[in-house]
This record gives sequence, structure tokens and C-alpha cells, in this order.
Amino acid sequence: MIDIYTDATANGQKVSIALEEMGLDYNVHRIWLGGEQLTSEFTALNPNNKIPVLVDDGLVVTESGAILIYLAEKTGKFLPKDPKGRIRTIEMVFNQMSSLGPMLGQLFVFRGSWENKAPEVSNRYFVEVSRIYAVLNKRLEGQLYMAGDEYTVADMAFLPWIRNGSIVPFTSDLPLRTNPNLAAWLERVLARPAVQKGLTIPAPFPEDKHMEAFFSATVGVGTLHNA
Repeated sequence: MIDIYTDATANGQKVSIALEEMGLDYNVHRIWLGGEQLTSEFTALNPNNKIPVLVDDGLVVTESGAILIYLAEKTGKFLPKDPKGRIRTIEMVFNQMSSLGPMLGQLFVFRGSWENKAPEVSNRYFVEVSRIYAVLNKRLEGQLYMAGDEYTVADMAFLPWIRNGSIVPFTSDLPLRTNPNLAAWLERVLARPAVQKGLTIPAPFPEDKHMEAFFSATVGVGTLHNA
């Protein structure tokens, strides 16, 4: 049985979606990011104190992108077997991990936790996320999914981040609708039943508790990571 230690964040939801899409049985251990990630039990699983963490028959896997690839290889699903399709999918998983995730995450921090007190910094991340949206829109020209015409773990990697960018109030001005290929892709993947279920796992904490964790875990604003 697979155990997943996670929360209702974009990185956590990637893995929940994958588990649902692949039809795997799993146990959910919900971690409140306002401090539970610092317990000795969780730290023993991931010294970096980040979710998600997957445990499969004693094997501990951290980093959401690595978990997606591990699950795809375990099941033989959502990772093309032909070399070109496979490397294109892995490329796009890495692309999400290194570009959209960090940049949109910082936009959330500087417009949210920092309450846009440094607008020139916030704008730096807004401009970069907008540029990434345009790049993704171009990549999707003439193809249905992030790595081609086959739905893969690359789509699972991008989906929760782009969705969150469209529903979080302080990023509602991101140019999703002016990038029609990207907007159409989002509607396409959100229509999948396994995606809809995965986005509900784990059930989110109440909004006030979720925001408490978000603020307290922001380095330089909250006190959670103070030495």
C-alpha cells in the first residue's frame, strides 16, 4: 500500500491526481504546513520538511516531479514508451518544477504573504509568470497536451499550478484567457474525472487555518522557520 504525506497545495495535488489517474490504492496522511512538517516523524521522511512525500513498500520518494515519474514508471501509465515521447514528457515535468512553480510561488508570496509591499518585486514575478504562460501557449499550438497529443504526467505537473493561478484572488490578472491554447488545455484537463477527484485530496483545512500556515511558513514573514 502506498502512503502519501501531503496537503491541499499545488505540489500535493499533482500526486493526488496521479494516484487517481493510475487507479492506485493509497493512504492519505494530511500534513498541516503550519508546523506538522517540522515534527521528528515527518523530518525522518524528508529532512527538507516539504510535502509531498510518498512511501511505497519502504521506499521513500520526495519531490513532486520525482514522485510523478516514479508512479508513471511503476504503473507503465502516462509516460510514453517511445524515447522521444518519454524525454519530452520528462522535459516538461522538469520545466514545471524549475520555471512555473518557483515563479508563481514567489508571486503568491509577494502579493499574498508580503501583501504587495514591494510592488516592484511582485511585478518581476508577474511579468515572468506571464512570459511563461505565453511560452506554454506556444508549446500547445497544434497539440492537445504539454508533451504532445498524449495526456501525461507533465499535464499533471502543470495543472494544479495553473488552476491555482486562475482562482487565487491576488493573481486573477494573470493572462490566462489571452493565451487561448493554454486556457483550452486547462478546461480540457479539468474535465477529467480523476483530476476532479484528485483536486479534493486531501480535503483542505479551513481557509483561516490554511492561510495561517501559508503566512507562518513564509520565510521573512512568518516565524515557523526562524532559527
